[in-house]
Amino acid sequence: QEQLVESGGGSVQAGGSLRLSCAASGRTFDTYAMGWFRQAAGNEREFVAAISWSGATTYYADSVKGRFTISRDTTKKMVYLQMNSPKPEDTAAYYCYAAESLARAIREEYDYWGQGTQVTVSS
Repeated sequence: QEQLVESGGGSVQAGGSLRLSCAASGRTFDTYAMGWFRQAAGNEREFVAAISWSGATTYYADSVKGRFTISRDTTKKMVYLQMNSPKPEDTAAYYCYAAESLARAIREEYDYWGQGTQVTVSS
């Protein structure tokens, strides 16, 4: 059974840093693009970042570009989101996802996603 499990969420002050992790299991996601989307309370889902299967190509939402960094370790079946200088508006539940291609990920056509981890940024 395919499974994506997020961890690393919590409370952080604006200007601090936080790293989210996503553990993939149950199938080979090595050929999948992976990434993160978020959803704040009362808001629609929002794309955050994507990374190609090789890790060579990354793509970010304008709202996080320059502050967040996505990476993956295929040997460990892990995906990470380094959040630097978070802002209160980054407060949301963050979800790890897998998509069959980077193009699908950018179109927000996700094939698998996890249960989410909450991030709260205080001012």
